[in-house]
Amino acid sequence: MLSRVAERLYWSARYLERVENTARLVSVYDDLLFDLPPDVAISWYNLIEINSGVEAFNQRYKVRDERNVVKFLLADDTNSSSLLSSLKMVRENIRTSRDVLPGETWELINELDLFARQNIKQGINRSDRHAYLNIIIEGCQKIIGLMAGTMDRGAGWSFLILGRYLERADMNTRIIDAANTLMMQSQAEENIELGQVVWSKVLKSQSAHLSFRRTMRTSISGARAVTFLLTDPHFPRSQRYCLEEIKKAAASLPRSGIVQVSADKLLDSTHGVEHSSLLNQEFSDYLNQVQLDIISLHHQITENWFNFKQGDAA
Repeated sequence: MLSRVAERLYWSARYLERVENTARLVSVYDDLLFDLPPDVAISWYNLIEINSGVEAFNQRYKVRDERNVVKFLLADDTNSSSLLSSLKMVRENIRTSRDVLPGETWELINELDLFARQNIKQGINRSDRHAYLNIIIEGCQKIIGLMAGTMDRGAGWSFLILGRYLERADMNTRIIDAANTLMMQSQAEENIELGQVVWSKVLKSQSAHLSFRRTMRTSISGARAVTFLLTDPHFPRSQRYCLEEIKKAAASLPRSGIVQVSADKLLDSTHGVEHSSLLNQEFSDYLNQVQLDIISLHHQITENWFNFKQGDAA
């Protein structure tokens, strides 16, 4: 496979996962508004900090309110990671890789991109946001399902898996960190009531609520939710599962040693939390380090398989 084609597949998977995860992240904060006690205020600006968008946001907006944050995350064309910007990049990467993807993929991404742009005001306005985000999430899952059901498990599939699970692992830590930051900002007397709402919503944002109940067989707490989302070996959105998939996908490709070693290091450092009191700044720093390690892993994938002269094979 040509390295430029491999790179396009990798990035199409990353951007598609980013679209879905951005929708999930905004959705979980939106749900919190309806279920939090009336005297508890949440800061939407947390989402800007978690997504490393502080500088770009502050250059664009003066007011750190809900509308501006949601607009920046969903629609702002100056934000390269916004939902619409990511959809644009998915479309472009799929357009230039149509000969190695199922034919219907191009039709589905065009439909999703068109819907997202024509109805973006629904996503920004709170009254219609939930329905809009659900359609985006379902559209992404339809494309992923098409690929999973029709593509052969060759090199192209492996690069899609690398991109999907690297992006998913990164966003998993960001969603957990967003909840952890919200809990740290709350008052001590609010923690018990707030924690039950927040961590339940975090699990639902990852479609993990039922899997958590079946696996953990206990009530939801911060420590248990975090431990499940980081260490469960069978749930497809957990950190451990994502890293194992990255390792397996890399193993099926040539010259994969350095990528497998880095994935193993990340797996070795993945751990749960024994008690909710340990969900503090130190834990947030740990998540930040994981994100840096994931960025490093991305650079290794790029150097290992994509940085070739035109015509070289990955």
